[in-house]
Amino acid sequence: RFSSWKEGFDSPTGYNLKKKEMANHKSALKRIRSNNKKRLLNRFQHKTTRNAIKKLRDLTTKKEAQKLFPTVISLIDKLTKRNIIHSNKASNIKSKLAKHVASL
Repeated sequence: RFSSWKEGFDSPTGYNLKKKEMANHKSALKRIRSNNKKRLLNRFQHKTTRNAIKKLRDLTTKKEAQKLFPTVISLIDKLTKRNIIHSNKASNIKSKLAKHVASL
C-alpha cells in the first residue's frame, strides 16, 4: 500500500507490529503478552491525557476551562498513580494548567 514503508515493517513509523517471541519458557511468553497489553494501555491513557491537556490550553473562555480543569487534573493523577508519569512531572503540569486557567 505505501511504497515508503520499509521491507519487514508494518507501519510508516518503522515499528514492527508482529514481533516474534524468542522466549524459552511459558511464563516468559505470558510475560511478553501481558507487557504488550500493558504498554498499549499505558500509551492510550497517556495520549488521551495529552490530548485533554492540549484541549484545555486551547480554550479561550474561563468558564469552559474551569469546567474541564478538574477532569484533566483527574486524568493526570490517574497517570501518576499508575506510574505512567512521575509525580513531579504531574505536579508541574497541574501547576502550569492552574496558572493558565487563572490567567484567562
